Amino acid sequence: MTTKTILIADDSATMRAMLVSIVESLDNYRIVEASSGFDALRLLPRENVDLILTDINMPDINGLELISYLKNNPNYRHIPVFIISTEGSPKDIEKGKLLGADEYVVKPFNPSHLQQLITSYLSAVP
Repeated sequence: MTTKTILIADDSATMRAMLVSIVESLDNYRIVEASSGFDALRLLPRENVDLILTDINMPDINGLELISYLKNNPNYRHIPVFIISTEGSPKDIEKGKLLGADEYVVKPFNPSHLQQLITSYLSAVP
């Protein structure tokens, strides 16, 4: 089984640590961390990323701008992107999905639900 790489983009070190812990409890995933959308964009050319978990509210480039860039770039548009945010109104969720987010998870969330989403998306990736 090939190791899949998950990029976690969140400006909160605490939230990144929690997401890392959730992903690490699953088997065979490599984790790359970015503290902003800009950091995520810097990492993408150097990493073979299979899934991205991103917050919306980040400095420099926010999560929505990151998704917009990814979905408009042929090199990255195939990568599933999950928004993980406290912004949970129906309008926020609709905006995230329209920009191309595959899943929208509102904080606080159930860690096992996120693990199920990750597993289902990455089991479909060859």
